[in-house]
Amino acid sequence: MVFQRQLAGGRWRRTSAGGRSMQIVMRPDILNPLFAEITALKGVGPGLAKPLDKLGLHRVIDMAFHLPTGWIDRVPREELDMADAGRTIAITLTAVEHRSGNGRGPSRVRAVDAKGNHVSLVYFGGHPGWAKKLLPTGEPRRVSGRLEMYGQELQMVHPDYVLPLDEAPDVGERESIYPLSEGITSRRMGQLTAQAVERSPDLPEWIEPGLLAKHGWPSWREALGRVHADPSDAKAKERLAYDELFANQLALMLVRQSSRARRGRALAGDGRLRDALELPYALTGAQARTVREIEGDLQQAQPMLRLLQGDVGSGKTLVATMALLMAVEAGAQGALLAPTEILARQHFETLRRQLGGLPVELAVLTGRDKGRVREATLMGLASGAIHILIGTHAIFQETVTYKDLALVVVDEQHRFGVAQRMMLQAKAERPPHLLAMTATPIPRTLTLANYGEMDVSQLDEMPPGRQPIETRVISEDRLPEVVDALARHLSDGGQAYWVCPLVEESEKSDLAAAEDRAETLRTRFGDRVGLVHGRMKGSEKDAVMAGFAGGRTGVLVATTVIEVGVDVPNATLIVIEHADRFGLAQLHQLRGRVGRGSGRSICLLIRGNQLGETSRARLALMRETNDGFRIAEEDLRLRGAGDLLGTKQSGEAGFRLATAETLEALLPAAAADARLLIDRDGGLEGARGQAARTALYLFERDAGVALLRSG
Repeated sequence: MVFQRQLAGGRWRRTSAGGRSMQIVMRPDILNPLFAEITALKGVGPGLAKPLDKLGLHRVIDMAFHLPTGWIDRVPREELDMADAGRTIAITLTAVEHRSGNGRGPSRVRAVDAKGNHVSLVYFGGHPGWAKKLLPTGEPRRVSGRLEMYGQELQMVHPDYVLPLDEAPDVGERESIYPLSEGITSRRMGQLTAQAVERSPDLPEWIEPGLLAKHGWPSWREALGRVHADPSDAKAKERLAYDELFANQLALMLVRQSSRARRGRALAGDGRLRDALELPYALTGAQARTVREIEGDLQQAQPMLRLLQGDVGSGKTLVATMALLMAVEAGAQGALLAPTEILARQHFETLRRQLGGLPVELAVLTGRDKGRVREATLMGLASGAIHILIGTHAIFQETVTYKDLALVVVDEQHRFGVAQRMMLQAKAERPPHLLAMTATPIPRTLTLANYGEMDVSQLDEMPPGRQPIETRVISEDRLPEVVDALARHLSDGGQAYWVCPLVEESEKSDLAAAEDRAETLRTRFGDRVGLVHGRMKGSEKDAVMAGFAGGRTGVLVATTVIEVGVDVPNATLIVIEHADRFGLAQLHQLRGRVGRGSGRSICLLIRGNQLGETSRARLALMRETNDGFRIAEEDLRLRGAGDLLGTKQSGEAGFRLATAETLEALLPAAAADARLLIDRDGGLEGARGQAARTALYLFERDAGVALLRSG
């Protein structure tokens, strides 16, 4: 990981996990009020800081960028009127009678307006004396809430606020509604965001003047104030989203420019190892094209920065193998980084089979490799006897040294943060070439937004013989029928995965759900049922996986640990429990565990009985298509950019102000404007560039000026 430690004068020193200084970034002083701790805001002490912390609000800028998600149109009224039922009103009321709920029913306060019209204020739960303290009999209070009809009477359930007249706020017609956590109200959040906006400085303009005029956007600070005051202000929201996308694109372009200026090492393989590789099938056109693109990159002194996208089963691993062989042919070493131990060992076994008989030494290194085995691997890497190393994050630990690392392949790269890739690339004397792979198809917009510094290759065709997977959605009420179908499948010599659901924190753990399901299935199928999950010891995991791969186990019950990397062609059935709890991309990845042989494969999505609209749409799309790129586009629409790319887990900078819709609409313009700044307007050194530099710091893309990504 990369940590930030604040120094004097608003500077931040970025350090690696080992404590070594990587760089010092100097934030402009004008931004210091925004980067103060959240406790700099009036009224934020240790008590209020806790619910804010749950929302990720640690600094003033976090509060400024905590945008409202909706609003209440609040109507000031002098007297009660049944015509206002269904509206949120603000009115002066006086309590005339209190009726306690006696601990069971609600507490009711009978109140009147200035004309003597009656309304009941209703409170559920809480101490019965609380309402009396809030609304003392005979004392007027300013009350706001949603007015409703209850029979023939007016009532207001849990008013938004009840305040003495001298403390009542000026009621605007529109009040912003914010994402909240327990311990803070929307009104209090609005007061804090108002303070954060007040502390926000006027900043120099970084948007190209013609573009600014074309869209009619306000200044940055005006837009921030406007969107908090009125969440429906489309121009203000657009402006803020554009600023974030512009800073993102500018940082990526600067990184690419910096990367292209660095000298790495040209790798010219002679083809002897690739020619000797005996494949049972020919490369697809997409694979052959991608191999040529990679070969061209490796022959340049500039380090390769290439993203390889391919749907489940499109043959990315074979392309990566070809790239690694090119490095070995050139007398160098290659490393393949995988996110999980299961996937790392799967890659090792795959490459060992494919490269059997070739003069290529392979090794695998994960966190559980200890003692003599580990020492032998480390010695082989340092001497150059090991040509290709496959492993998890363990392969870039401080004790691991390479003789001549020239190519790094990162699989399922969205699961790794910037710092992890940087640590692996730091193992080489000169910047190594980088090939990043993902089986999570990324929509075109997000590819530009998050990988704009990379060249992109796409495997857009499947190897011959791959069968489309038939997907069915079944109610959980029919679970006994599913078990009967599984019995028939096993009796025909088939194998199956059974994936257990994501479980809510308030219930039991995912592991407990998997253990319960395995136990239930064992009552019928005995020791033909295996169980694998992330908390098992490596040796236990290996034994279970080996039993399944060898056909000794018929059903593999698992958590989502099998989402990637498991390849058993005879497994042609997968059952996913509570599929409505999974995202589209994850469902698609899990479904990709089957369909790996020539036989017909089936995916059964077991749904709960209480389906929301989004869950229903997800499952319908899964049933309709096997196209990962179409699924990814829909996932972006339903879930948003940060979730889809795993940025919350990987440590990548996500988007706080830009949404899926604004990404699609504004990203091309942001990319073009950033390019214009670099090519025509003098880069960061010109007049507009100085303002753009401030934007990089404001949106915390400041590291991109020197090295945002591992490229």
